[in-house]
Amino acid sequence: MLWSKMSVGGVSRSERVPTMIETLGVVGAGTMGRGIAQVAVARGLAVVVSDPVAAARESGHASITKGLDRWVEKGQLSADERAAAGERLTFTDTLDALRDAEFVIEAAPEDTDLKARIFADLDRICPPTVILASNTSSISITRLGAATRRPAQVIGMHFFNPVPLMALIEVVRGLETDDATHGATVALAERLGKTPVTVRDAPGFVANRVLMPLINEAVFALQEGLASVTDIDTVFKLGMNHPMGPLALADLIGLDVTLDILEVLHRELGEDKYRPCALLRQYVAAGWLGRKTGRGFYTYDEA
Repeated sequence: MLWSKMSVGGVSRSERVPTMIETLGVVGAGTMGRGIAQVAVARGLAVVVSDPVAAARESGHASITKGLDRWVEKGQLSADERAAAGERLTFTDTLDALRDAEFVIEAAPEDTDLKARIFADLDRICPPTVILASNTSSISITRLGAATRRPAQVIGMHFFNPVPLMALIEVVRGLETDDATHGATVALAERLGKTPVTVRDAPGFVANRVLMPLINEAVFALQEGLASVTDIDTVFKLGMNHPMGPLALADLIGLDVTLDILEVLHRELGEDKYRPCALLRQYVAAGWLGRKTGRGFYTYDEA
């Protein structure tokens, strides 16, 4: 394994962070966690996925299996590579099993308190050399780093859904994230076949700072009866050459996730332009969360 010295204020420290990752820990077997795990095992990493919910672990394993098999069918993986990838994948119900990972990515729901608790637990469990990353799409990396004794080794890795298809990762440096941690994270992103873009730690970072007001305004347009769901999306697909309209994209992201991100933006930035539309709140309250539940702004045959 390769290691890189850390420094703070130009002073070398005895601790080191890995620049070549062999075992990756993933916290959460939901949509994002299973996508990250699928890409990582296909790229040669051993992956341990931790989730306390048995149903999430089972569905996560099934989803990854299906995704790897699909890559074989498309000629993107050989049968031998597929078999080896499956052997590198492990699921567990405890965070303790992540203590042997050199790098851990948290992919839990977008809840600040929940993520902070997870980071505090990981900080206690994992050796001091381990980098702790969050897949958060809007929550402060500095805040998560403050929940640990290693804020220099806390960083954001904001993947995009669906992870196996989307090339971008926003790499988010917290106030204390050091250069060695940033370098190791960029190297890992590139090893996963992604394009890393480094952004400053601010609410919503870049992608959601711009995207969420667009989706929210599209929901306001629907609420006010300006046009139908399909017509609003058609405006963006044909008028702006977007591959997907904002309402269909919200369904793909998850309306609950969309609402959570808007809540963070509204609370942290204090501007009314981020105030979530009442119709979005109503859909989430009804359990209409988009593709994952079979109904959102559109109705889907399979949840």
